[in-house]
Amino acid sequence: MSIENQPSLDRKLILQRSAVDGQDIKELVAAGMTWLNTNKQTVNALNVFPVPDGDTGTNMMLTMQSAFDEIKDSPEVHAGKMFGAVAQGALMGARGNSGVILSQVWRGIASAMKAESALNGKNLVASLSSARDTAYKGVVRPVEGTILTVVKDVAAATEKALDRTDDPVELLEIAVEAAAASVERTPDLLPVLKEAGVVDSGGKGFFFLLEGMVRWINNQPLDIPLAEVQPLDALRLDNTLAEIEEGQDYEVVVDFRPKNVLDLESFYAGLEEIGTSIQVGEGEGMYRMHIHVPTENRYTPIDYCMQLGTVTNVAIENLIAQMEAIENRAGARIELTPLQPGQIATVAVAPGPGIARVFASLGVAALVEGGQTMNPSTQDIMAAFENLPTNQVIILPNNKNIILAAETAAELTVKEVHVVKSKTVPQGLAAMMRLAPDGDFKKVAEEMEQALDEVQTGEITTATRTVEIDGVKVKEGQIIGLLNGKLIVAAPALEQACLSLLKKIDMDNYELITMFYGNNVKSDQVEKIASAIQDQYPHHEVEIQAGEQPHYQFIFSIE
Repeated sequence: MSIENQPSLDRKLILQRSAVDGQDIKELVAAGMTWLNTNKQTVNALNVFPVPDGDTGTNMMLTMQSAFDEIKDSPEVHAGKMFGAVAQGALMGARGNSGVILSQVWRGIASAMKAESALNGKNLVASLSSARDTAYKGVVRPVEGTILTVVKDVAAATEKALDRTDDPVELLEIAVEAAAASVERTPDLLPVLKEAGVVDSGGKGFFFLLEGMVRWINNQPLDIPLAEVQPLDALRLDNTLAEIEEGQDYEVVVDFRPKNVLDLESFYAGLEEIGTSIQVGEGEGMYRMHIHVPTENRYTPIDYCMQLGTVTNVAIENLIAQMEAIENRAGARIELTPLQPGQIATVAVAPGPGIARVFASLGVAALVEGGQTMNPSTQDIMAAFENLPTNQVIILPNNKNIILAAETAAELTVKEVHVVKSKTVPQGLAAMMRLAPDGDFKKVAEEMEQALDEVQTGEITTATRTVEIDGVKVKEGQIIGLLNGKLIVAAPALEQACLSLLKKIDMDNYELITMFYGNNVKSDQVEKIASAIQDQYPHHEVEIQAGEQPHYQFIFSIE
């Protein structure tokens, strides 16, 4: 008996007394997704390392959105078939490691429920056990203290509880309690979490997903609060250009200190009359307001904030002009090498147009946009190679958080696909130097794998949090350097960070330093730092390339 259109009734009582069919499952999935979306920034903020890749909540949410899109218009009442559709949608939309593991959780549930017309306590427990087993099998080297542990603890708790109850609602409530407790224990199992002072982000996302279902059953609200305020250091404005709509001509950011206690609901209501894309951050009594407005309203947010307190800083950007510049850069076509039928095709993930052009010059057959904070889905990766005129494909993920999605794409296709597990852009470029389109597929793949160890990768970015990792003390806002993914340097200035990073490498073993500069660093800075590096290493060749990647001022390739 579906309760989709009966919001005023006691949902808990109905689900306990009636068969939980496919339509009820649709509502539960929607509720979990909505509550996850409400809390995705909380999940994103649980980033262990002080680098701009806190996107676990976003990846899990996009994975769930894909799952829900598969069922939102479905009239299916068979529970097993509905779970099957959810699993398929999650699998195709899986993004990042957390999203891929979540898709495996749904795959396990669907497998256990395949023949079940309705959900009950017994098959709920069986499905959670199957979810645990499938998720662990999907990871080559399972790590405890992650979402895997939380799924395992939920399955164990419900298995134990089945001895005293077979009520699916009560068991789901037990699952939520077990998930909450398991998340809190994750730092005890994974030292890096304890060192950073956070719990596991993927496990927390899974908890919110389950909790949303129970909140819906209990008629508790799921939507985003009107007055949502993030910590000031968590307010991320660097991707707002991707969401510009008609009437959003200017971006206005105002920092101010209110005269009195700020009435957030009233503040938001006033901002909604002015513009859209509203975000508010708060820290130590200072508020930062972000908004997109039409041209005629570009000064209105400033006046509004001045009425409430003392304005300390204002930034106004012409979004239309910025978008035109971006479109002009994108207009420069990237020419891919024509692929002949039967040749080996290489698909590369690239975080910026400049880096994409370099991959194209080396002979890739297809490019996928992606990298830090923008992990492509399984479907995005499959779409890049499914229509290529060959059955032999090599994928270069070029990011550790994209490898699982690439491997999932390889499993889903009938083509022969090999994932060369490149974790960085320089590794991917080194692998491309070994490409022989007409060579033996297995031999070429092996040689590309071997090339990964022949290059050192340095990455320079701005710290997003204050933390100490591996003995390196980092303050939010400092420039940090990573060598092959490991944090090794924190410095107050960009040039100092670059030079300090290179000093950590035995440069006598290498000859070439290639600097891929990002879209957040000016050309005069690039020239100045390149000159300083050349002075430091006069016997090395130093090359400069426009990578145009976001977030990272520089990506160094040392060969």
